[in-house]
Parts: sequence; structure tokens; C-alpha cells
Amino acid sequence: MHAITIPEPGGPEALVWAPVPDPVPGEGEVLVEVVAGAVNRADLLQRQGFYDPPPGASPYPGLECSGRIAAIGPGVSGWSVGDEVCALLSGGGYAEKVAVPAGQLLPVPAGVDLKTAAALPEVVCTVWSNIFMVSQLRPGETLLVHGGASGIGTMAIQLAKAVGARVAVTAGSPEKLRYCGELGADFLINYREQDFVEEIREVTAGAGADVILDIMGAKYLDRNVKALATNGRLAIIGMQGGTKAELDIAALLRKRGAVTATSLRGRPASEKAAIVAAVREHVWPLIDAGRVRPIVDREVPMRDAAAGHRVLEESSHIGKVLLVTGE
Repeated sequence: MHAITIPEPGGPEALVWAPVPDPVPGEGEVLVEVVAGAVNRADLLQRQGFYDPPPGASPYPGLECSGRIAAIGPGVSGWSVGDEVCALLSGGGYAEKVAVPAGQLLPVPAGVDLKTAAALPEVVCTVWSNIFMVSQLRPGETLLVHGGASGIGTMAIQLAKAVGARVAVTAGSPEKLRYCGELGADFLINYREQDFVEEIREVTAGAGADVILDIMGAKYLDRNVKALATNGRLAIIGMQGGTKAELDIAALLRKRGAVTATSLRGRPASEKAAIVAAVREHVWPLIDAGRVRPIVDREVPMRDAAAGHRVLEESSHIGKVLLVTGE
């Protein structure tokens, strides 16, 4: 088979489409013949040499894919060769085939084509685990999503609205904010022109956001705490704004606030399986019913994954960028 390899860390040009050995499914795994993968920020970090795969994972980038089951490993039940699936991965999605633990498989939802399903696993598992399983967003509460037009952001808007929450988003252009509004976001904040702390206080009558989903990390830490409501929960899932910052513990104590930081890739397979099971139970019916949908900005051939990485680095996209095999 072929896969995107990274002979040396660097820019997008470091991604090389090359022949590699076929993976073999082990105990509890299936082999998926990949139809499409998707580009995530973690892939950019891996390409640059800053985010190695977990021990035992595929060395190739790619944290989600869609395709058809080509082989079943020992100890797997409930799946058959030929099933159309999408999968949460620890790596290896930028390839023509990938071995996946059966607990990280999901059926392709009704009304979603096989290629587009590649846009679902990573974002849905990230959003559901952080906003609902950890931060316990409830109906009537206010969620603030940074990067509302991203793959994570567009999914967070839809899921939060589906459970009856109010949603505020930040984005850097009128076009992106308009799209967030079309998805259901109630409050639109242009972070280039507005102070999100002041804006969130104004739209919540001074209360603040009950839950904040943050991709920026250090750069936004102090302001996120200021934007939290009493008993608010800040979920940090990215570090685009750096990794080190001072935290005003007194301010957090006054608000009885909580700060959590999670990553999905390095979790044990059992934890990933639990998240995938929760997603299948709670989110897949919403997608089947057409209340939630994947947002895809564009498709590029997988062999030209560099083009997909450039799109993310330019932040010109809305939703997900797919890498498609066989084109």
C-alpha cells in the first residue's frame, strides 16, 4: 500500500506519499481499506516533529478515517468484511489501509456518504467527551466556543444547540461568523475586533459562560477565567496560543470554577472505546435524524496531503478538510 510518510520533520513539503508495508490486524482489531481521512491540527504538529504517535501506534499521521472493513482480526465480533465504517485512530489515517481496534469503529450514519464520514470521528469524540462527559453542559447553559468555524467548532455549535444550550463563538472574519450563525450560534464575536470577555458578559447579563471550549491554551487562559460564570468549566483542548501562562487561583476560587485539559490521541484504548460508545449512543441518532451534520470545506487527494496542511495553516477553511484516496 501507500501512505504519507515524514522522512524528516518540516513544512508541508515534508509529507511524502510512499510505498509501505500493509498493516496486519492484531487481536481485537480490523483492517480498514481507507476511502478518506481528515486533517487535524495534531497532524501538523506531528509533521513538524512536535507530536510523536503513542507507543505502538502507526507512524503515519491521521487521527480519523472512513472506509470499508477488509479483514477481521482475532477476537472481533459484531463487524463483517465489507462493512462501511468510520474510525477514531491513534495514527495511520493518511494511508490506503489502517488497522483499528474494533472499539474505535463507528458505522457510517444514515444520510452521510462514506467519504464525508471521515470528518466525524475525531471532532465528535473530542466535542462530546469534553463538553458533555467532562464539562457536563446542560440545557439552558451558555457555551463559549473559540474557533467556532473550525471542525471542532462547527460540531460543538450543533451538538450544544441540539441539547438546548445557548452558544457563543469567536472567529476571525465576518464570513466565518455568518456561517456559525447559520449553524445555530446565538452570539457571534469577532476576536480581531471585539473583546470576548466583555462580549460574553454583555450577552449573559454579566453572568459569563458556563462552559468554555478552548483551543488556544496559554494566550487565552487569564481571559477565559474572567469570562467564566460562577461554577463555570473551562475545557482546554489545544495550545495554538502557547503552553505556559499564569493562572489567577483566587479568581478561579471566587467563581468556584474548574479547568480541565484533555487530549484524545494518547488515551488507552479502553477509554477511547468508552467515548466512541457514548458517541454512538448519543450523537449518532442526531446525525441519523439530520439534526447534526459534518461540515466539509474541501477534499484533496491524499497523495497531496501537503495541500490540506497548507489550508489549515492559513486558517482559510470552515469545517473539515478531507484527504481522499484513489483520486
